[in-house]
Amino acid sequence: MHLAVYLPLLFPVPAALSAGPLARRLEPRLATWLLTAAALVLAVSSTAVLGLLALAGLVRIPLVATLKGYSPDVIARQDPAVWPAALAGGVLLALAVLAAARRAARRAGALWSAALEAACLPGPDLAVITDDPGADAYTVPGLPGRIVVSHGMLDALGPAGRDILLAHEGAHLNHHHHAFVSLVQLAAAANPLLRPLAVAVAYTVERWADEHAARHTGDRRAVAETVARAAVAAKRSRGPRAIPAAALGILGRRRTAPGIVPRRVAALLAPPPQSPPLLLAAAAALLAATGLCALEAAHDLHRFLELAHTR
Repeated sequence: MHLAVYLPLLFPVPAALSAGPLARRLEPRLATWLLTAAALVLAVSSTAVLGLLALAGLVRIPLVATLKGYSPDVIARQDPAVWPAALAGGVLLALAVLAAARRAARRAGALWSAALEAACLPGPDLAVITDDPGADAYTVPGLPGRIVVSHGMLDALGPAGRDILLAHEGAHLNHHHHAFVSLVQLAAAANPLLRPLAVAVAYTVERWADEHAARHTGDRRAVAETVARAAVAAKRSRGPRAIPAAALGILGRRRTAPGIVPRRVAALLAPPPQSPPLLLAAAAALLAATGLCALEAAHDLHRFLELAHTR
């Protein structure tokens, strides 16, 4: 196989390095869509190349070649150095499929549990107020989803802060942010090099909700103060609380990188973010090159097998 077919295995590296700058500099809604799409394209392309490498090695087994009608002599003469790459590709493919399946099962279970919890929450209203004295607020996805806010959080925020809180949580619910997080986590499970993109998307969905609240209220500084006040109130709360694994909230996901709240506050105190065209063009070029290289790998293998079958 040509060297270009191995590039989809390397493209996740520059994507991982650029995930942070893209998350900070692009408009959050656009950044979330772009990073999620990039993670899926890169994960699918790299997994497909691993599958093609494994298949290229599999047909070099004489018994398999004979059963499929290929010439073992022709196959043996074509690129004998592919054996190590094929073996590595097969092992990595098995690990990627296993990790992705495990992540998909766990995420599906978390979403199902969250949907059941949302259905069992009391009252017909979208927002549910709990008696928990600890400060917390989050969105539980479901059909429909629900917004859960504790009395402790309401006590920590004034009327304006409560309005901002509901606007933030409503953005998580209405724009299905849990779906973006789930998809990019699945991609990162299939290719661990894409984990920085999962961290970046966990940040951009919060920024998306922050910007939605800022547009809703027309006061970016008030949203920044509410985010900071909510974080301080939650930090002062004692004892861990049971929160669904699929939940999103104004405090961010519980397993994101530290310092996410100060970065969100700083972004809200700055002018609304723009989307530099050069960054978008570079990201689009990377994704296009990934797809083309994966297609080239499939075409290269097809020509090779066609030659072996003809001979």
